[in-house]
Amino acid sequence: MGGKLNKSNLMGWQFVLLPSAIIVLFSFYPMIQSLLLSFQSGKGAVYHYSGLDNYTRLLADPMFRQAVRNTVLYLIVQVPVMLFVALVIAYFLNIPNLRFKGFYRTAIFLPCVTSLVSYAVLFKGIFALDGILNRMLMSLHIIREPVAWLMDPLWAKVVIIVAITWRWTGYNMIFYLSAMQNIDSSVYEAASIDGASKTRQFFSITVPMLRPIILFTAIISTNGTLQLFDEAVNITNGGPGNSTMTISQYIYNLSFVYTPNFGYAATVSYAIVVMVAILAFFQLKVGGEKK
Repeated sequence: MGGKLNKSNLMGWQFVLLPSAIIVLFSFYPMIQSLLLSFQSGKGAVYHYSGLDNYTRLLADPMFRQAVRNTVLYLIVQVPVMLFVALVIAYFLNIPNLRFKGFYRTAIFLPCVTSLVSYAVLFKGIFALDGILNRMLMSLHIIREPVAWLMDPLWAKVVIIVAITWRWTGYNMIFYLSAMQNIDSSVYEAASIDGASKTRQFFSITVPMLRPIILFTAIISTNGTLQLFDEAVNITNGGPGNSTMTISQYIYNLSFVYTPNFGYAATVSYAIVVMVAILAFFQLKVGGEKK
């Protein structure tokens, strides 16, 4: 019996060993190396230990502060709007007698599987000076001349926020819709008998019962927005005047656009790690289950 157990354990370790080694090699080892690199300075292949110089530079870097302001703006505006819209859409798509539910669900989820570069180029074309949006607004006599959406700092941010919301709303909608289908319909029936309106049911029953899922989507959306890269690069390239540049784009620029400085780029990347950890902690404290 003992021999069989040992053989079974050995076979189990054989299955686990290779994936574990791959995770350590391609995930944990690069994380540790990048952390060590953040304490080094140099260019090219020659680096030397510089202590906290990179972190001191980070605190005084105006470009980094600009990137943080842009990214945080996307976070505090786009994430709540996107999650609320996804929640409302899921609520309507969960109506039992709604026709063409399959079509609506597919259409709303479809942007999630669209190539990041493709949809960014699409939005860049829509909001171009001679794009379809300007032509439509001019044909309706809403504007007299084309609006330079991507050349104005404010409107360029709005375009990026709209693009992110368009792509990821359906992704969050799937989580909410799946959770809503697990809510017992008798709860809504009892609320209706008590005279609760649909709006009251939504805010008093649906939202509280989806609290764990809302917390989960808030955390992953926060994580994704703090690492925002494709939209800023492909739609505005960080412009005009770095007004839409994100932290991830700044890391890319430090590594491949400016004179390469991988040590400082690693320092900036760990700033994202710290921001994600802090925000996730507060989200769990605020939205987590009360003991």
